[in-house]
Amino acid sequence: MVQGTTSDAGKSTLVAGLCRVLKRLGVEVAPFKPQNMALNSAVTAEGGEIGRAQAVQAQACGLSPHIDMNPVLLKPCSDTGAQVIIHGRAVDNMEAGRYHDYKAVAWQAVAESHDRLRQRYRAVVVEGAGSPAEINLRDRDIANMGFAERVDCPVILIADIDKGGVFAHLVGTLELLSPTEQARIKGFVINRFRGDIGLLQPGIDWLEQRTGKPVLGVLPYLHGLHLEAEDAIDTAAGELEKSDDALNILVPVLPHISNHTDFDPLRLHPQVRLTFVGPDQEKPPADLVILPGSKAVRSDLAWLREQGWASYLMRHLRYGGRVLGICGGYQMLGEQVDDPLGIEGPAGCSAGLGLLPVQTELKADKTLRNTRGRLMLNGDHEPVRGYEIHCGVTQVAAEAAPLLVLDQGADGAISDDERVAGCYLHGLFEQPEACEAFLRWAGLARARRIDYLALREAGIDRVADTLEQYLDIAAVKSLLALDQEGSR
Repeated sequence: MVQGTTSDAGKSTLVAGLCRVLKRLGVEVAPFKPQNMALNSAVTAEGGEIGRAQAVQAQACGLSPHIDMNPVLLKPCSDTGAQVIIHGRAVDNMEAGRYHDYKAVAWQAVAESHDRLRQRYRAVVVEGAGSPAEINLRDRDIANMGFAERVDCPVILIADIDKGGVFAHLVGTLELLSPTEQARIKGFVINRFRGDIGLLQPGIDWLEQRTGKPVLGVLPYLHGLHLEAEDAIDTAAGELEKSDDALNILVPVLPHISNHTDFDPLRLHPQVRLTFVGPDQEKPPADLVILPGSKAVRSDLAWLREQGWASYLMRHLRYGGRVLGICGGYQMLGEQVDDPLGIEGPAGCSAGLGLLPVQTELKADKTLRNTRGRLMLNGDHEPVRGYEIHCGVTQVAAEAAPLLVLDQGADGAISDDERVAGCYLHGLFEQPEACEAFLRWAGLARARRIDYLALREAGIDRVADTLEQYLDIAAVKSLLALDQEGSR
């Protein structure tokens, strides 16, 4: 199990890299995260919902994502509550206190999934959540040491030296654990190091002497590594060099933004300058504005208006700009969003932005599916594939042209002047042909094709190459009870 001293210490990336290293060794390996709190999710082949990081880790193993890889997913819908998803299906919205009481039920799902993976695969690499030293969350913990103690799992603790205070993070975390939990930690990994390793060595020597535990590796800062973020929005891609004819795209950072990984292919495109615009930030001129997915559509729609986006969009369109909505953003572009059952908050109905002739009603049953089809834009019928995750059922005016024709039928809508479009499909830009067609629609005369899936695969390999060079792989294999040939 990989646990971290903090959030964003590098747990997800280390697990993905370890999975790829073990796969190279011929080991049948699977990723596992008992409990994940994230608004970036993926749809499995059986139509369940798991954290997107586990889908990337599954790719590192050469596997299709499965609900057992992340049996408990929490999708925050307010500061104090979240939608609880068990084995890929939403069971209820719960406030934090109620979910704490529910953890006994959640643990059963965790135990069942872990048992199935252990029976099927020779190795399971587990990812923790946040930090194991969060004292207030120790009772009934199923995400970190609570899980490791129950299943008797050895632990590697990773810390991010780029944040500063790496030795305090490691020693402090260890000090706050119980004696049995301390014994369970078999070594440390220091992540995102840059500089002279000789200057770090005295600290490593002190740490090993102080704790009696080895530093299994010091991993360099991998500049330009772009694997999908679990939840936080990574703006590092904004530092990439862009061409002179780059298209300017804005994405509002909604309070409950979900699946912002939709934009990773655009962030990496050499002809796209994508800017995430947070609260109270300036909204510069743009060629295209994309309204992203949302876990609380009506609330985020009100936030858009408060932040002046409604008037900005009208001015943007008057000057020839384009607007695209994905999932919750698509719903916002319509005439109204009705939530009579209070699926995403207090029951009620909100007027939409009125830019597409569609009306949405939120339903209790969530649509979850992977699908493919054709993009109906600019006269192009380019192939597209992706996934749907939404509670809304949207009625489209009969005269409106669809944006997509999928295996299940038409999806989305395009305005009469073809300047506004929206649909439910996530992953729109991962298919090179579809991404190129969208960029042409947004005003890029000669859009280049990039293969995002190949870039992600190369990123996983780059992490694995780094681990093979800088991590004590023999020690990892020993923890997994694997001999040098990879057999168990």
